[in-house]
Amino acid sequence: MSNPRPRYSIVAPVFNEEEALPEFYRRTAAVMEKLDGPAELILVFDGSRDRSPDIGRELRANDSRIKIINFSRNFGHQIAITAGIDYAQGDAVVFLDADLQDPPEVILDLVAKWKDGFQIVYAQRAKRKGETFFKLFTASLFYRLIRRLASIDIPPDTGDFRLIDRKVALVMRHLREHDRFMRGLSVWVGFKQTGILYERQERFAGATQYPLGKMVRLAIDAITGFSYVPLQLATTLGLWISGLALLSIPVVVVLRAVLGGEFFGGQATTLISVLFLGGVQLVFLGIIGEYLGRIYDEVKNRPLYIVTEAPPKPKDEDES
Repeated sequence: MSNPRPRYSIVAPVFNEEEALPEFYRRTAAVMEKLDGPAELILVFDGSRDRSPDIGRELRANDSRIKIINFSRNFGHQIAITAGIDYAQGDAVVFLDADLQDPPEVILDLVAKWKDGFQIVYAQRAKRKGETFFKLFTASLFYRLIRRLASIDIPPDTGDFRLIDRKVALVMRHLREHDRFMRGLSVWVGFKQTGILYERQERFAGATQYPLGKMVRLAIDAITGFSYVPLQLATTLGLWISGLALLSIPVVVVLRAVLGGEFFGGQATTLISVLFLGGVQLVFLGIIGEYLGRIYDEVKNRPLYIVTEAPPKPKDEDES
């Protein structure tokens, strides 16, 4: 007799978490026992180079609720979440990281709000333990910046830790853009949403898998994916500089007439002006290049990820 379709799917991207994975499973399994229906735990191994996949298989041998998706290489955290959604069968899908910074016990609070009728429940960080002042400052700056620039209202201090209803998951499976910002997409789809506050913990073990470079990349994906402001800024700044240049013409003519030909006589002013305008042009060429690169990625139409090991996909899912 086949197992019933799970009511809950818990998706955990895993990248080099061999030290944390057994404890993550222990705590998550304890939470699964408290849920009011069958649950599955989907471990998405995003090109891990340590023993994480082997540990996952050992856990699966003793617990049939575990499903493993193993990527052929590292495709990135946001793609790993996407794959988990693609394979999830539950009426409610929760995604959280396996490093235990997001406590699995908070899943019960997410589920409670879901039962109240909310279709997306995001976990909002009231406090972040064990993080440096620089990390806290840059994270705060990022959330405030994206809220100002984006065309959608992304709640501040929220990560990817959230619950989505099956209806939301089915919609998100059709969003196949390559440069993904999942917390933005989950707001963009709409539906009835709410948040809960929780205290983010220190990493259980190991080093962060999101260094500054990846955070900057994520910020660029967020801004270019949900805002045209950088492109509009180029137009605005161009108009201001052009206007300033036009206003400067009569000023220079008058000053030359009054003060003589030696006014603005050196090359320094000209050189500084040329370098400034050249720098502005290069910056905005780079911004245009970011948007153009995303168009290029989309028209290539490559799959979002390649798996070497995975369970069967749900029948109501399109191929990635």
